[in-house]
Amino acid sequence: MEVKAISKDTGISPRKVRLLVDMVRGKRVDEALSLLKFTPTPTARVVAKVVKSAAANAENNFQMDPADLKIVGIFADEARTMKRFRPRARGRAAPILKRSSHITVIVAEEESIGA
Repeated sequence: MEVKAISKDTGISPRKVRLLVDMVRGKRVDEALSLLKFTPTPTARVVAKVVKSAAANAENNFQMDPADLKIVGIFADEARTMKRFRPRARGRAAPILKRSSHITVIVAEEESIGA
């Protein structure tokens, strides 16, 4: 049984989120949370929140043991991009792209992965 949690429209570029997502992919939930806790970036707090949400969904909705959970899938997709403009010299304008991302975490119990 796989359980997932999704965080939509986080105000962080998917390129920055993917650095952390690649770091915790395939790890146990408690190990991933401890890695994210000591990662010195504000993005780690957002990713940790989604991992905790997936673990809570598994525990509360499907009565899975949170100690046995492993991250089997985690990815960051591109969300909306807000387009802004910065004034430049001689009356010109330069675009600013404020990117956001959707973070998806899928967890499953370790013994059920091989079965």
